[in-house]
Amino acid sequence: MLATLADGVAEATPWYWWVVGFGGQIVFASRFWVQWIASERARRSVVPISFWWLSIFGGVLSLAYAIYRLDPVFIVGQATGSLIYVRNLALINQARAGGVG
Repeated sequence: MLATLADGVAEATPWYWWVVGFGGQIVFASRFWVQWIASERARRSVVPISFWWLSIFGGVLSLAYAIYRLDPVFIVGQATGSLIYVRNLALINQARAGGVG
């Protein structure tokens, strides 16, 4: 990051992309707080639905920033993760509907 800032890329990045990038990281990180609080309340390890929604929202924001930055490593990581989060929500909805036996 310091090399990037020294190269002047920071000045070329519009402020709203910084908001998207940092916003994605904040949303993505907040899912761990949600999971921890839910587990403490239940007195066992649980993963609430909001964990997956925060994962998707934070992942998509981070993916948008990665695409803007043209960072293939970050793009592949966030795209793959987002697909997994969506699949987890689909499995949860399927189980709630009685479709998993």
